[in-house]
Amino acid sequence: MTVSPLRVAAPPDTPPCAPPAPDATGATWTVTRHADVRAGLVDPAFGVPQVEPGPPGTLGWLRATVARFSGPERHPPRRAATVTVLADLDPDLLAREAARLTVAALDRRADRPARDVPLRVLAAGLGLADPAAAVPAVAVVAAAYQPGADPTAVRRADDAVAALVANCPAGPEESTAHRIGLLVQACDATAGLIDAAARRARSLPATVSTPDLLGEVLRLDPPVRATRRIATTAAALGGRPIPAGAVLLLRFDAANRDPAVFTDPDRFTPGRPNLTFGVGAHGCPGDRHALALAAAVVDVLRSPYAGAPARPTGTREARR
Repeated sequence: MTVSPLRVAAPPDTPPCAPPAPDATGATWTVTRHADVRAGLVDPAFGVPQVEPGPPGTLGWLRATVARFSGPERHPPRRAATVTVLADLDPDLLAREAARLTVAALDRRADRPARDVPLRVLAAGLGLADPAAAVPAVAVVAAAYQPGADPTAVRRADDAVAALVANCPAGPEESTAHRIGLLVQACDATAGLIDAAARRARSLPATVSTPDLLGEVLRLDPPVRATRRIATTAAALGGRPIPAGAVLLLRFDAANRDPAVFTDPDRFTPGRPNLTFGVGAHGCPGDRHALALAAAVVDVLRSPYAGAPARPTGTREARR
């Protein structure tokens, strides 16, 4: 990705904004325009991918229990339960602990604060008995979280889910699943946001605040570049007929640069909105917590204490 002090060019594989278009098979449609991506997120004709359940304590069980993959009947109560779990977490307290652990990580010359610190802080806040042990287990689950993952990765994730269940406080199965789901959702996305912000900070004046930096990184270099929806019935989107069963690939990276919405879309301009956290019923319920954790880590990495630009942690690109 080419960067100038006040401009961030899109990666070469970012599609241009255009009407929804099918692939050669007609099974998957790429959606790039801001209005179309937003409509794909909120229109009830387009649902989240369906998942197969599994025995308790497995990846299949986790997917089938969390709000992320729940259909319209089960999603509202599960999302409400997730929001209740998050309500017990004070973003300011999370941020203070994240800053402390980031300083400690730099003292140890640890090279993965973007991944490890947010997960440790969040795991502790969620009541896990061993937050440090949760970090590698969450990463294993995150690698196989999306439907269609490699069977070997799924088997490893089954073991990791079982370990996380044992690490969680005693309580109803759904409450345990919500805790693990929050950690998995935060894993790659928060780390990717921190890494990208640390890189972009090198090309920007120090006067750009960390919240402004994170906001524009979410728009111009989103850690979650796309998400999927399934057409549950024949519908229309962006003036195109979408057949029932079609997969929609909603491209946040393209929509966040739609010239119909953003004048000079590649220009770094704090305060512009973005779709990266989603909108509608399945919008991210923990955006304030994620931003608080990310800002705390990035603040330390940008400070004179860090001494040098933060090293990238080599995190995977997240995909919801």
